[in-house]
Amino acid sequence: MFFKDKTILVIGGTGTIGTSVIAELLQEQPKKIKIFSRDEYKQHVVKEQFHHNNLLEFVIGDVRDEDRVEEVMTNVDYVLQLAAMKRVDTCEKNPIEAVQTNIMGTYHVMKAAIEKKVKKVVFTSSDKAIAPTNAYGATKLIGERLISASGESDNVFASVRFGNVMGSRGSVIPLFQEQIRTEQKITVTDPKMTRFMMTVAQATKLTINALKEAKGGEVFVLKMPVIRLGDLAEILIRKSDQQVTTEIIGLKAGEKMYEELMTYEESLHAWEFTDMFVIPIDEDVTYPNAIKAKTGTYSSVDEKVLSKKELYQLLTRANLI
Repeated sequence: MFFKDKTILVIGGTGTIGTSVIAELLQEQPKKIKIFSRDEYKQHVVKEQFHHNNLLEFVIGDVRDEDRVEEVMTNVDYVLQLAAMKRVDTCEKNPIEAVQTNIMGTYHVMKAAIEKKVKKVVFTSSDKAIAPTNAYGATKLIGERLISASGESDNVFASVRFGNVMGSRGSVIPLFQEQIRTEQKITVTDPKMTRFMMTVAQATKLTINALKEAKGGEVFVLKMPVIRLGDLAEILIRKSDQQVTTEIIGLKAGEKMYEELMTYEESLHAWEFTDMFVIPIDEDVTYPNAIKAKTGTYSSVDEKVLSKKELYQLLTRANLI
C-alpha cells in the first residue's frame, strides 16, 4: 500500500472531495491524516462523519497564513492541496481575495513543503485555468505555474485539472435542485452551454493516482463526459415531478459557452492513459502504460455530448437523482 504508515496532510480536507479522499486514504493504513481547514464547524461535522477516528488530526488554519502552513507541514510525507476559492462569480467580485487564497496560499504550501522536505504535493486546478476568462481561472493557472516551476526542487509537485464535480457543494446540480424545491424554477445561463462533468469518486481517484504517479511538475487531466446544461435542467425538472419553469439568464461575467482541459500546445508533448492525460514539464519524461497523446485541444465543444439517456444513467449511478 502506497500510503501505509505515512502521514498525509489534506489542506481543505472538509470539502466534498476532501472527505472522499480521506475515506480512500484510510483504507491504506496511513500513520496519520492531518486535516487542515479554517472552518471549525465543518471540522466538527467531518469528525463526526468518521466517528472520531484516531488516525485523523484536525488542525484549524488558513493557507493564507504562511507560518501556520509551515507549522502543520512538520513530519508530513504527502500533501494534497484542495483549499481554494472556487465560485466564479465570487472571485470576479473579490479578485484580490482569490489571489490571496488560490495563488499566495498555494505558494505558502509549496514553500513549506520544500522547507519541511515533504515527498510529494498535488495541487487541484480547474478546466477554467485553460485560456482563462475569469479571475478564478487566472488564479488557478498561476497556481499551476507555481507548482510546475517548483519541479526543480528535490520534492515532487504536480497538478490535477478538474472539470465540474457533480454534486459538490456550490455546483450546478444541488443549485438546480434547491431552486426547484424553493422557487419552482431553474435559472439557466444557456441551454446549449457544454461542461465537463466528473463524479466525486472520479475526482478522488484522479487526485490520489496523480500523487502516486507524479514525477515532478506535470499536470494530470481526467477524461470525462460532456453534458449540455439544458439537458441537465430538463432531467432534474422531470425527475422532480413538479411544475417548474426555466429562466434563461445569459452568461455571467467571465463565463464561457464551453470549457477546455488541454490546449493544442500541451497535447504536443502529452501522454495518454486509458482514463487520463499527463502533461509533463519535461518533454523527455515517459510513463509506463501510456502512449503519446493525439494532437489537438481537449475541449467540451469538440467532444461527444452525452445523450439525455446517458446523462440520466450517470446521475443515477452517482446517486444524484
